[in-house]
Amino acid sequence: MPSSLHKRRQEEGGVASCMTTSVGCGSTRIVIADVHPVFRYNLRQLLESEPDFRVTGEALSGAEAVKLARQLKPDLVLLGLPLGGGARLEALGDLVAASSTVRIVLLTAAIEKSLIVEALQLGAHGVVQKGSPPRVLLESIRTVIGGQYWLARESLTCIVEALRELVPPGNGNGSAKDYGLTSRELALITRVAAGLSNKDVGREFSISERTVKHHLTNIYDKLGISNRLELAVFALNHHLAAPA
Repeated sequence: MPSSLHKRRQEEGGVASCMTTSVGCGSTRIVIADVHPVFRYNLRQLLESEPDFRVTGEALSGAEAVKLARQLKPDLVLLGLPLGGGARLEALGDLVAASSTVRIVLLTAAIEKSLIVEALQLGAHGVVQKGSPPRVLLESIRTVIGGQYWLARESLTCIVEALRELVPPGNGNGSAKDYGLTSRELALITRVAAGLSNKDVGREFSISERTVKHHLTNIYDKLGISNRLELAVFALNHHLAAPA
């Protein structure tokens, strides 16, 4: 796809086998892992039409993706499912173990609650459906490279449901002292991560929306996060809940 078509893309995806290329200075280095050659080829064309992205390697299996991550030390791995060899998320755990700095975006054909939750717990930073428009994939990559998480609206719903199942109010395993959180902050985390708005939280705790925002700012600072989505992921991963 010509680079002049920077704003008009029709394809979402792909590239071809286990190969490497040189990268320009200041570019985001990306490894693509997917079992389908045509998908990988299209994805490479899309990414390399962007001046700040460079595809440095391609893999058709989880094992190859881990090998390239160790060798090339990319900024990001796009991990397509299904992958050849191993369980569906085995490669994700191996990638996290291979590099503590690489960001990982999972590309999946369907949004499944169990898959989303497991992927986030294993260390994924984003989940994108393969049928999404190209602009969505590009935005997700930039968001993840910027240090945040990316989930579609339906995926966030999965997280909220998982939180309600795993950390019902009054049964949390999180310890306030571990994160410097107060009991009130833990209670707010449970409500906000479960999908309540600031207005609803304020009404429940008989405080103003401004006070809720102040508490959230303190919570974000203590946990090193920046938004409600990251708070939901943190609460899920650390089993945080507040006393009833």
